[in-house]
Amino acid sequence: MTEQEEHLLRVFDNLFKIRNECSCGIFSECGLSDMTVKQIRYLKTIDENGDVTFGRLAEITRCSKPTITETINKFVRMDCVYRQPCPDDGRIQYIRLTEKGQTIARAEQQALQRVVEMMAQSLDEQEIDVLTDILRKVR
Repeated sequence: MTEQEEHLLRVFDNLFKIRNECSCGIFSECGLSDMTVKQIRYLKTIDENGDVTFGRLAEITRCSKPTITETINKFVRMDCVYRQPCPDDGRIQYIRLTEKGQTIARAEQQALQRVVEMMAQSLDEQEIDVLTDILRKVR
């Protein structure tokens, strides 16, 4: 690795640390500093799929229905999700995110937004334009 590449690695490592700190801050704001990556992935999956049922979530995550039921029950206790009966078929329940669940599911995006805001406060318009032009070249 060249000296320039090592420097670039350190710079990006620092950026990722800042993003992770922002993510941790978001989780702490929700009172959930001990969320697992898997739990966050479940919440993101629910957020991304809209009308998701227990069976559908089991299919998407390739987990058993009992595992999904146990996880959803835990999320209900954590005030991250709630069950909503299907208006057409009372046997079907949709899994819905609470506001807290949405915040957690979208934490990575929110953390990235915070990093961008920090960068915007640290750089002038010309520097932001140069950085944007450089990063667009990366594929």
